[in-house]
Amino acid sequence: MKFSKIDNDSYGTILTCWCICALLIFLVARFLPIWISIPLCLFFVVFMIFITWFFRVPDRQTPEEENDRLVTSVADGKVVIVDKVYEKEFLQRDCIQISVYMDFFDVHCNFWPITGQVTYYKYHPGKYFLAFHPKSSELNEHSSSALKNQFGEVFFKQIAGTFARRIVCYSEPGKIEYRGDQCGVIKFGSRIDLFVPLEAEVKVKVGDKVRAVESVLAVLPSCLG
Repeated sequence: MKFSKIDNDSYGTILTCWCICALLIFLVARFLPIWISIPLCLFFVVFMIFITWFFRVPDRQTPEEENDRLVTSVADGKVVIVDKVYEKEFLQRDCIQISVYMDFFDVHCNFWPITGQVTYYKYHPGKYFLAFHPKSSELNEHSSSALKNQFGEVFFKQIAGTFARRIVCYSEPGKIEYRGDQCGVIKFGSRIDLFVPLEAEVKVKVGDKVRAVESVLAVLPSCLG
């Protein structure tokens, strides 16, 4: 997989992990027998490499079709929910919810799903249930954002999981953002809940694997209702 850089907001996390691993390598090498210390040191080195790779920003291209109706995935992962729901935080109407679960090996940088103006942003502190827990969408730490263009409004939540203790979101109400640009990052396991209009044409189903920026989740209606 090609990636152009490490996420700008993750250098501190990477440095902390490296320092802890370096200390553990020193202690293991100094105080344990060589037949134990060598495998453990190799494990810590591999973990340091993995942590750096984990916070990669992939080099992705949006679908070639220049169409502002396309709604692309905010995150890499597996589609775990496609359902009609009532979105009560901001849109306050029936919508189609599409949820993508990110496991520990998925890219955890997130990307704007459409081109449009940011109409809403709110950070919600909360608990740290497993990301696939039914109540995690409401009770876990999460950030909520909405984007609107001439074809409709899309609302999404970046939801923390059990091990995700920090969400970074670049939403600024009133600012114009572009589909495929990075909108933030969630540290470790987590989930994205995306809400599109009922009239949108959903392009995925539960169980599908999707890739941020490249996978089309839905197509907005040709005009606002």
